[in-house]
Amino acid sequence: MYRSHNCGELNASHINTEVTLAGWVQKSRDKGFMNWVDLRDRYGVTQLIFDESRSNKEVFELAKTLGREFVIQVKGTVIEREAKNQNMVTGDIEIMVTEMKILNAALTPPFTIEDETDGGEDIRMKYRYLDIRRNPVKNNLLFRHKVAMEVRKYLSDLDFCEVETPYLIKSTPEGARDFVVPSRMNEGQFYALPQSPQTFKQLLMVGGMDKYFQIVKCFRDEDLRADRQPEFTQIDCEMAFVEQEDILNVFEGLTRHLLKEIKGIEVDKFPRITYDYAMKTYGNDKPDIRFGMEFGELNEFTQHKEFTVFNDAELVVGIAAPGTSEYTRKEIDALIDWMKRPQIGASGMIYVKCNEDGTFKSSVDKFYDQEDLANWAKVTGAKSGDMIFVLSGPADKTRTQLSALRMELANRLGLRNPAEFAPLWVVDFPLLEFEEETGRYHAMHHPFTSPKPEDIPLLETNPKAVRANAYDMVLNGNEIGGGSIRIHDKTTQQLMFKYLGFTPEQAEDQFGFLMNAFQYGAPPHGGLAFGLDRLVSILGGQETIRDFIAFPKNNSGRDVMIDAPSIIDETQLNELHIKLNLK
Repeated sequence: MYRSHNCGELNASHINTEVTLAGWVQKSRDKGFMNWVDLRDRYGVTQLIFDESRSNKEVFELAKTLGREFVIQVKGTVIEREAKNQNMVTGDIEIMVTEMKILNAALTPPFTIEDETDGGEDIRMKYRYLDIRRNPVKNNLLFRHKVAMEVRKYLSDLDFCEVETPYLIKSTPEGARDFVVPSRMNEGQFYALPQSPQTFKQLLMVGGMDKYFQIVKCFRDEDLRADRQPEFTQIDCEMAFVEQEDILNVFEGLTRHLLKEIKGIEVDKFPRITYDYAMKTYGNDKPDIRFGMEFGELNEFTQHKEFTVFNDAELVVGIAAPGTSEYTRKEIDALIDWMKRPQIGASGMIYVKCNEDGTFKSSVDKFYDQEDLANWAKVTGAKSGDMIFVLSGPADKTRTQLSALRMELANRLGLRNPAEFAPLWVVDFPLLEFEEETGRYHAMHHPFTSPKPEDIPLLETNPKAVRANAYDMVLNGNEIGGGSIRIHDKTTQQLMFKYLGFTPEQAEDQFGFLMNAFQYGAPPHGGLAFGLDRLVSILGGQETIRDFIAFPKNNSGRDVMIDAPSIIDETQLNELHIKLNLK
């Protein structure tokens, strides 16, 4: 037996108990005649004491050889600690060691294994197995486990069945780029790793499984950012004989359950807004509603003056930032420069200070009087002490730019409290979006999303106006889940493929298996997938998913710990019938 107790459970009730512990040496303090060692495992830290007058001489001398992160086993007696440490769970006791064994010596780690470490991100990712020993990372992984267990418990209690689906599947042209896997036994042919188990979960509904879920790895070969990895985990769900309302109720219930069990927070029924309302009011389809700063459209009160910039604009729109009227000219100019960055692309920005005395001071006083500016304040909801920021230009582009400004101001003003949670549903997405590069429509979600029945005739006359039976769940400005009611009959699915630019032959080649299945009695069905990595990070008070993944990739998609991806041996390439043409 390596241990009778762990390093986080001993307390005053164990005094005079003989115990065996094992773990890593976090630190040691040698006072000559006495030695203290902090022993750490996953569960906590316990202080060990080696006393020249009370310890075995051999054990006492061995303790002096211990280095950081040595793995040791000790036996001894729990005694009361003279200088108690109220910051430690085990701070009332220590172990008088009588026996010790070094299970494994350790090199000095490249950074300190403590909550506040001196290791930068790159070095910690290279030695991720050491970083996991630190409480912040370890606790994030335990937190992720807790969330996943609550998900499984909630869904299982509602009769959902967890079913595994294949990882080696067929490549499809829709969505992001696939990771492809060459087949040794089928020369010149490739599997793809799944971007989601979409078609398989639909086939499970055809198969009569009724309620399916899976916590599953998915893969997308696309550029990375803080909330994106090439491999990620979904809580993937599907239900048969349901309408949109059934799905929203089930997964709103799941989210409320997680907030209550994980965070101790009760949340009322989630608000619902349409996609069009979200874009018009917040400039994006995943709005953070923990704060205001809703868009106010100002065309009526800005055009037909002598200010050409506004007169020529498709849209003039502003937001009121609370408590910013005291911004200096230097601060305003810095914000304008931030908006002019290539990532945002604004050509400039107009501002109006709402003074405490009820007057207004703007950067366009030459063109607009106090009555005009008062109307701007009314439309944007600005109050005394606020500042109104106004952008103009093409409608879609301007809304996107103002949305970025809204989020940046909220961050600067401390309005995005990570301990506050504001979920909502966004519904009635467009079914299709037009892509200029290809000159054709693409599915906004995926090609299996059902259009609103009443909008199907518009596919012929006005495809852009067709609404999808689709919905996203948004939490604190992040899309954490999305889904739709699916097409469940072959005729409608063929029609959808037609409007997405597939020839009948292409549709049959790519998705014939699914359309064939629909001919054998497919039930009405729909579902939703949560991004587990993102959901866990937000519940954990962060927006960077990497800290909640055991072995993440860096921003180049590399695992710097194992040095992957890497070159494959030529023998393997020959077996796979692959010839590289590297230049």
